[in-house]
Amino acid sequence: MRVSARGLAAALAFLATLAAGPVHAGAPPDAAAPAPVAACPPPPEALKLDELVAKAADHGPLWKATKAGRTVWLYGTIHVAKAAWAWPGPKVMAAILASDTLALELDLTDPGLLRRLQEAILRKPGSPTLPDALEKRLQASMAAACVAPAALAPMRPEMQAVTLEVMQGRGLGLYPEYGIDTHLAAFARSMPMPVRSLETPESQAALLVSDDPAETARAVGAVLDELEGGHAPAMLQRLASDWERGDVDDMAAYASWCGCMDTPEQRADFHKLIVERNPLMADKIVQWHAEGKRLFVAVGTLHMIGPAGLPTLLKARGFRVERVPFASAR
Repeated sequence: MRVSARGLAAALAFLATLAAGPVHAGAPPDAAAPAPVAACPPPPEALKLDELVAKAADHGPLWKATKAGRTVWLYGTIHVAKAAWAWPGPKVMAAILASDTLALELDLTDPGLLRRLQEAILRKPGSPTLPDALEKRLQASMAAACVAPAALAPMRPEMQAVTLEVMQGRGLGLYPEYGIDTHLAAFARSMPMPVRSLETPESQAALLVSDDPAETARAVGAVLDELEGGHAPAMLQRLASDWERGDVDDMAAYASWCGCMDTPEQRADFHKLIVERNPLMADKIVQWHAEGKRLFVAVGTLHMIGPAGLPTLLKARGFRVERVPFASAR
């Protein structure tokens, strides 16, 4: 495997763990720990709003879906992003301002939802633990990532592993703290614009953690295989570059180049973590549109592409769907 579906789905939950307590990175955990395999990436820098606004450009794919005289905007996001992408470009901004409601997978600017997600993904009495050999591999991966074990200790083992996977993007300038969804939520609330969640904290957590020790060990082992193989950064870079250019064709061919759907288990994980969620989100979008909402829907781009993507599902539900062209889009 290269970049797992679990890792791709985990970046939003990672932000919930940050809110519970900082994940320390940027220096080796301690002098006795194994030397990191590469220079430790720096922590994310504070965003400079004036610079972001002045240089804002449209990235990612945007669709316009129209039915009964009202529009649903469908925007494919990326949960691990560069700082320069945090402010919407002109066409994305125009679509937001033409809407009256922002819909996200999960609104982590809502304290109640954030607390519920934390409760679901952090350790609690009775949570599964790892076999000794697997725990040692996990600790070694923390050392290689310049992460102090104490920083991840509050998390369930699966979240510890996928946090390390998400953090591999930092060496490429890709940080979950700059994730597009969270910044859109903050911007909408500043307007103010209502923000709705297409999913629940409990449903998202159920994708990432399990109370079955065997499933926990399988999930952690799969992520550690990816981390130890060293291929995930290249796959993250390709996904991010595709998103920056709006190259939905290459993202639609993800299965052919990611190296992450070679086994029945990997394909089942992708179906559960990405594909199965789309009809449920489409149902919510159709319901809120029927209630008279003018929606701007922003979810991870892999939920937007292919025959199971939201644009295709809305077209099947009677919407007229068209891609909004950007200067840099393919």
